[in-house]
Amino acid sequence: MQGKLYKKLWWFLPILIWATPLFAQENTEVNFEVKLSKQKLGVNERLRVEFTMNKDGDNFSPPDFSGFKVVMGPSQSISSSWINGKRSFSKSYSYILKPQTKGNFKIGQATIEINGETYKTLPKDITVTAAVANPNAPKSADDIADENLHLVAEVSKGNPYLNEAVTVVYKLYISPSISVTNFRPVDSPKYNNFWSQDIPVTKYNTTNSTYQGKPYRSVILKRVVLYPQKSGKLNIEPLSLEVYVDVPTNRRDFFGGKIYTQASKTVSAGSRTLNVKPLPEKGRPVDFGGAVGEFDFSVTTSKNSLNASESLQAIVEVSGKGNLKLFQLPKPELPSALEVYEPEFDESVRTTISGMQGKITNNYTIVPAYRGKYPIPSISFSYFNPKTGTYNTLESDEITVNVLEGPTDASSTSDNGISGNQKIAVQTGKQFHFIKVTPNLTKIGANYFFGSTRFFALLLGPLLLIPLFVLYRKQRRINADDVEGNRLKKANRLAKKYLSTAKKELNNEANFYVALEKGLHNYLKAKLKIKTSEFSKEKITTLLQERTISEETIAQFISLLKNCEMARYSPFTDVQMQQDYERASQVISLIDKQL
Repeated sequence: MQGKLYKKLWWFLPILIWATPLFAQENTEVNFEVKLSKQKLGVNERLRVEFTMNKDGDNFSPPDFSGFKVVMGPSQSISSSWINGKRSFSKSYSYILKPQTKGNFKIGQATIEINGETYKTLPKDITVTAAVANPNAPKSADDIADENLHLVAEVSKGNPYLNEAVTVVYKLYISPSISVTNFRPVDSPKYNNFWSQDIPVTKYNTTNSTYQGKPYRSVILKRVVLYPQKSGKLNIEPLSLEVYVDVPTNRRDFFGGKIYTQASKTVSAGSRTLNVKPLPEKGRPVDFGGAVGEFDFSVTTSKNSLNASESLQAIVEVSGKGNLKLFQLPKPELPSALEVYEPEFDESVRTTISGMQGKITNNYTIVPAYRGKYPIPSISFSYFNPKTGTYNTLESDEITVNVLEGPTDASSTSDNGISGNQKIAVQTGKQFHFIKVTPNLTKIGANYFFGSTRFFALLLGPLLLIPLFVLYRKQRRINADDVEGNRLKKANRLAKKYLSTAKKELNNEANFYVALEKGLHNYLKAKLKIKTSEFSKEKITTLLQERTISEETIAQFISLLKNCEMARYSPFTDVQMQQDYERASQVISLIDKQL
């Protein structure tokens, strides 16, 4: 009885094996698509077109292949496998096509009926170019990477005004068929004749986009804001990167997955040329100092009433959006009776992708010496607005400082020494007093000065100071003979004055080189009496040569400025930053000595 049951099961087992794939096939979603061997080929090459489906169907209808000649096909292939209880089925129709002429063509839709429903493929675009040298050679991984990888420099403005912000964004476009594993800079632009500020990219985010009409993924690698420092045609040097990519091959692994190979490709953004327009001469104000953008201007004081010898603060402020770091603030004209100290400069400026914005201020400390009322006249500030193409002039309000108490200014009196508001005093009462002839005198005590301790201390004290004076003179001679020591002391004083901010940022590379560059510029500004807008390396070289600075010293100064620019996109170690700080101290000392 049991043997008969086993025989029935053995007859039923082949039916289950045959029927199970059918059930599995019924539950699979239909997929019908077209695959091309290439989308761009020469007129002397061949194109393989393959229509694949994951379920068997009937009434397959290919497109008409307009612009091509069918050399071979259709070739039909069927594959079926059963792995881990799951059946996979694939059927394809293949054609070999030969292009008949150059141009842009389209592979139309193919149709097939599966389970009573009609399915269509999506059309594909084909570009046929001139004949290639070796049409039968397969494309290498480098060729595939070259076709599917593009570095582009997107410039916000092609014809800006002088000192107007220009944004350059470097984007890497990647085809979906390859993937990028890593990259490194090969050649970075120097941005000659531009004031530049790098905007760090903290995270590389990919977005879906199009390039030359085809779908790509794009990622922003570098952003920089430029301010052209001279008019005319200025070139932006190209950015070059070595990119490591994974490229698919025609081989597959044991499980049917694609095998990838790695290739490295050097891509360049290409040089760009800007046509920088000069600022118009028409309508330029006399007091124009080079400010370009949109600004507000004000002059304020910390107090309006005070006493003589007390101090107040007068603040000259420009705020807004534009080249805030590239011009000087106007100076107020104050009465001579007010003692004015050198202003303390302060800036709160941040550079975004659209340019610099924030505020800069000069804080003047004023101390009145005499009583009276002193007006601070209105001062004007002019700037050029690139959006409207016109100059604008802003004026501050007049401020009166009222000094309530204190001495009267002698210069305000008349020639006879009596002011107009003063009266001559007339004495009344007794005009004369007699000398007393019987004075009330008292006897001085027995404490005599001569011979006392105080007497000998005052007598011998100067003698004891003579050895100290001799030692002091000797030490001064030693210090005067120590040329190297004096040079180091002077270098340290200058470094402390102009490079103190950079020294505080020695552990922060980005802030250190920004502060170092600012310190070098401030030193030249103080010594050469030049405007910040003139700070191109060529201009600095010319000015230092005119003042007979040695070529070696000039080369060291320019080298430091280049290091400050390089630090925006290349990593520098703590040792290199310490060396650059010491070099800056030495160069400032050398220039100061030669000046």
